[in-house]
Formats: sequence, structure tokens, C-alpha cells
Amino acid sequence: MRLYDSAPSGNCYKARLLLTQLDIPFERWAVDTRQRERRGELLGDKNPALRVPVLELDDGRHLAESNAILWYLAGGTRYLPGDPFEQAKTLQWMFFEQYDHEPNVAVVRHRTMLGHLDDHPDSEQRRERGYAALGAMERHLDGLEYFVGDRYSIADIALYAYTHVADEGGFDLADYPAINAWLDRVAAQPGHITIDD
Repeated sequence: MRLYDSAPSGNCYKARLLLTQLDIPFERWAVDTRQRERRGELLGDKNPALRVPVLELDDGRHLAESNAILWYLAGGTRYLPGDPFEQAKTLQWMFFEQYDHEPNVAVVRHRTMLGHLDDHPDSEQRRERGYAALGAMERHLDGLEYFVGDRYSIADIALYAYTHVADEGGFDLADYPAINAWLDRVAAQPGHITIDD
């Protein structure tokens, strides 16, 4: 397998983390997401949206969108619950991640890392929405170890990717004890790698 990847991207990290935890060999193909000139040439026949991550399967097929990649890879493994209701709950949290969490926490982090936070008038609103998403996670995790059922799953991977580096966007997690305990549990999972690995 080949993963078209950008090292600092939490969305790409999700795929790298699960591939590693499943012990699936893969080749990383680095894509500089700041360079748009070659994006069509590199990704056009692999992902019409011209975004990473893109997973290239051994048979030549391509799959884009981080949470779709997680769902595909997790099928038939311990990382995806077998119960239909728990599968739906997994999707619930993965949709939440892409709708409420990633567009705010990840975007603020990205702008901060590039030094462009003040260039965007909606940055403060995104920060507020990011804290609202973190608040929803904190309330859900209060008294629980993981997001779905009683075990680590791709719901956790999806939300961990940008939560564990939220401080790089200036998010202060000091008042989120349930999230912090969950971050520690995720980091202790077998096969865990950091976003920098």
C-alpha cells in the first residue's frame, strides 16, 4: 500500500496510526500541501478533491478522506465494533469530528503554525467553536474510557488526531480532565506512534 501523506496533517496521521497499529506495511509518499501547482498532476486521478490523505491499495484502487480510510482499514478488526448500533455510534463521532472538531481545532492549529491566524477574520469564531467541540467531548467522556463501547476504536483515532496537538493552535486543555485521561489511554495503546513519526 502507498499513503499519499503530509506529515503535520492530523487527517494523514489518522491513517498512519491505524496502518501501524494493524501492522500493515505501507509506503509514505510525501505531499507538500502548501504547493498547489502539482496537486492535479499528483492526485487528480486518485482524489478529485486533490486532498491528502489518499490510500493506494495494492490492486491500484484509491481511497480518499481520512475517516473513509479508517473505516475501510478497520473492517473486520478490533478497531471497529461488530454491533450495528456501536458502528452507528462510531460514525456519529467520526461525523462530529469532521463537522464540529476538525474545521475549528485543526484550522486554528494550521493557521497558527503558519503564522496566519490574524489574517483570517473568522479565527476567533473558529477557536470558540473548537472549545465547544472540546466541551462536547469532555461531557461525553466523563466516566467513560473511550468514545464508543468499552474499547479503543477508530472513533478514538479520528478524534485523537487533532485533539492531542490542539495546544499547537493555542487551545488550553488544562480544564478538560476527562479528555486528558483519554489522551493518555490512547497514547498507551499498542503500536501507538506520534504525529512526528
